[in-house]
Amino acid sequence: MTGKERREQLLTIARKLFADRGFEATSIEEIATRAHVSKPVVYEHFGGKEGLYAVVVDREMRHLLDSITNALTGAHPRILLEQAALALLTYIEDETDGFRILIRDSPVATSAGTFSSLISDIASQAEYILAGEFKSRGYESKLAGLYSQALVGMVALTGQWWLEARKPNKEEVAAHLVNLAWNGLSNLEAKPRIRGKE
Repeated sequence: MTGKERREQLLTIARKLFADRGFEATSIEEIATRAHVSKPVVYEHFGGKEGLYAVVVDREMRHLLDSITNALTGAHPRILLEQAALALLTYIEDETDGFRILIRDSPVATSAGTFSSLISDIASQAEYILAGEFKSRGYESKLAGLYSQALVGMVALTGQWWLEARKPNKEEVAAHLVNLAWNGLSNLEAKPRIRGKE
């Protein structure tokens, strides 16, 4: 096995263990045993468990951020909200282990930050979109930050709940999120649906 292949093998094994058990309960010894290598091999590639964990978290952060950013193709704010909600739920569905790692408290600083810093970055992007929309409608654009935090927080917390619940399906969850965000409690639709697919 080449050095690059060994590194990827160790990352794959560690990712699964960190997702299943968390950082504290995962040991370098177990990672090495599952990879059929000695502990010094793991240390040689990553310098220790913290270094290995940091690489795993950084990869997941980039993957999630890229998924959400690439999904935002709509021209209308409601469609953008739908796309963002669906992108997060799709990531949770397809990369469950990765999402489990991201929502745990990170014991080490990573170059990409933490899940909460990622959510904050996404909220900043949403703030820019909302500020333009508010301005065009004659609303106070300085409140866009508050609304973006509320919207992104609502989607992120619902995603954490849906990680375990998995019902209803992601399209229905996204439709209800957008229904609440777009229509508000006083104007909820009885049977919301994703409109971006029309």
